Amino acid sequence: MAEGRWRRSGWRRAGGALLRVVTVWAVSTLTMLALAGILPDFQLQSDDNESITRVALTAGSAAGAFGLLSALVWPLAVRALLLVPALVLGLLVFFLNGSLLLIALSVIPDGRGEADPQTAVVVAAVMSAVASATSTALAVRDDDAYRRRLARLAQRRRGGRRDEGRHGMPGTLFLQLDGLGHDTLRRALDQGLMPTVARLLGQTSGEDRPAAGDPAEAFPTHRLTLWRTDWSSQTGASQLGILHGSNHDVPAFRWYEKETGRTMVCSSPVSTAELQQRAVERTGDGGLLTFDGASRGNLFSGGADQLALVLSIAARRGPNNRSRAGYFAYFSDPANAVRTAMSFVAEVVREIRSSVRSRLRNDTPRIGRGGLYPFIRAFATVVERDVVVAAVIGDLLSGRTAIYADLVAYDEVAHHSGPRSRDADQILRRLDRSLALITKIAEHAPRAYRIVLLSDHGQSPGETFEGRYGLTLRDYVRVSCGLPVPRRAQRTRSGAEARDAVRTVLHRPVGGAQDEVPPVPPGSDGSSDATRSDPIVLASGNLGLISFPDLPGRATREEIDRRHPALLRTLAGHPGVGFLLVRSEAYGAVVLGPGGAEIPVPELRDGEGPLKPFGRGTADAVRRTDGFPHTADIMVNSSYDPETGHVHAFEEQIGSHGGLGGEQTRPFLLSPLVLSPPVGEGDEIVGAERVHQVLRRWLRECQGPQVPVGPVQNSSSTVLTEGGFPATDRAVQDEKA
Repeated sequence: MAEGRWRRSGWRRAGGALLRVVTVWAVSTLTMLALAGILPDFQLQSDDNESITRVALTAGSAAGAFGLLSALVWPLAVRALLLVPALVLGLLVFFLNGSLLLIALSVIPDGRGEADPQTAVVVAAVMSAVASATSTALAVRDDDAYRRRLARLAQRRRGGRRDEGRHGMPGTLFLQLDGLGHDTLRRALDQGLMPTVARLLGQTSGEDRPAAGDPAEAFPTHRLTLWRTDWSSQTGASQLGILHGSNHDVPAFRWYEKETGRTMVCSSPVSTAELQQRAVERTGDGGLLTFDGASRGNLFSGGADQLALVLSIAARRGPNNRSRAGYFAYFSDPANAVRTAMSFVAEVVREIRSSVRSRLRNDTPRIGRGGLYPFIRAFATVVERDVVVAAVIGDLLSGRTAIYADLVAYDEVAHHSGPRSRDADQILRRLDRSLALITKIAEHAPRAYRIVLLSDHGQSPGETFEGRYGLTLRDYVRVSCGLPVPRRAQRTRSGAEARDAVRTVLHRPVGGAQDEVPPVPPGSDGSSDATRSDPIVLASGNLGLISFPDLPGRATREEIDRRHPALLRTLAGHPGVGFLLVRSEAYGAVVLGPGGAEIPVPELRDGEGPLKPFGRGTADAVRRTDGFPHTADIMVNSSYDPETGHVHAFEEQIGSHGGLGGEQTRPFLLSPLVLSPPVGEGDEIVGAERVHQVLRRWLRECQGPQVPVGPVQNSSSTVLTEGGFPATDRAVQDEKA
């Protein structure tokens, strides 16, 4: 009897699958007939005398051929096109889909189908979208089919490994909402912009609030915790500390290293690879994700063996570079490709319209948003979001132990539109919808998941330094040094991560090349006028770094005064500058501020002297950065108005982060109540390295002795687990399979 039931169940499944295929084919045929009637350049008949039946058969044949080609040819075409830059792949979506339709029309008997190439692109896009929507709707209505579809996807993600039911131990998903500060999150919750996050905190209201006693009554499942960044409040420093446990010697988003003559940039594949290696060597550990981990859309790998869109491996060539695997996994579905491409175009139009409205309203502060920026915004808010979310869903369905993913959409838009702008609020709504999708998919995962939301920093608003005072920091330094300033002042290029991410996928050089100079010769003291070079001035949000490449080591205040007597005095007294950090031969490192203030770093106190407006933890943050080997000769933090929360970025950003002052230093951590509190009562989380310790503790709570804590054995990320067993590079096995 059991065998008979199994056979009947098998026949029902086969019949259901056949019914769905026929339904999708029928809907596609009707869609093609409708398009043939609407579009004058799309024909399914050779003359006006053909019968309706003959035209319908032509449409059915074309729809079937197009569906078959999409299923068989599209994945192969996308895999082959991974050799081209990922952004170009997205732009080729329409062309590829249109080509498949033209091929489908050409194989119809008697050659009755005909379409112009431009029309074929439109027809193919509509056909893919309709077929995808129909298939999804049928699967949703059929719970068994929906579960089987998820199971098949999970099985492919697991590489054939079978699991009976849910694992006994839960997995953990760390989802980073880049640039979203604690205060902005609270405002978004109060305004109803992020209902999914609000439900996690038990803050539903209005029509969404269940009745008292209802099983669905809202109870908090997560807690919200504020943490404070280091002085370098930007993704490079924060994410390196979070994923690898050390952000030592990362003083800013970009900085100059005298011994090599290089400018390190936290959005450069070469720089991030070296920074990750330095962190691994310092900690002796591969990272947070070394056991069955996945890293998606991050600057660093965290030691994960499953990687997609990870910048630190993007500079590699050959089979070891798997950072772009996420593009293939996503674009191999033509419906995904068409939907994302259409959303990309819509986002470009949305940005252009928003920029024009801002100019017509004469909004202030405001920066230029032309050129390639609309495409960069669309890449960050559409392409990267869709690919990362799809990769995370695949990881959940495959039952990965630990997943860390970064969504950069809010950070990119807030830089140019402002962290409290309407554009930024729209992005928060979309991110919340992505979170809702992820939490829903997690219910179908082969194991339970703890979902942790966090941010790497916030953003502080304010007019740029150049917009407020008429000169960039670079030009002001040159004026103070008595050096000529070009007639056309050179603007400081924005350091937003998305801009350099786009350059990376287009295989273009990233940042800092114009600032590279030969390293300081051994034994040179830079005393000769012939060996003097211009100062290098770099910007990291409202943090500026000034280096004198011909002065070996970290130049002292006395050396700088002898060479440029007015520089330190004029900088410290500028109304747009909050304080300077410089080393003195007499007192060690000192902080200089307005009115001739001068305080040795060991004597710094929060709320006193030049640090008074910046709040709690500032003195310790300055002291820590002062101990870095590559701290700049002069560290410049912009002024900060605690009443408005405004700072002055030294680059083209009206929402900025990178230094001290305001919300940029106050990110958040949203954690499940089933996990232990991040800190004890009355304590606080200070610095990204402390966040790493908290996340590692939570992984231990979920996974017991499986979380790696031992030393790195070699460069291939083989790590000893707490139980003494090696966590091998699973990606190598997957590649062979």
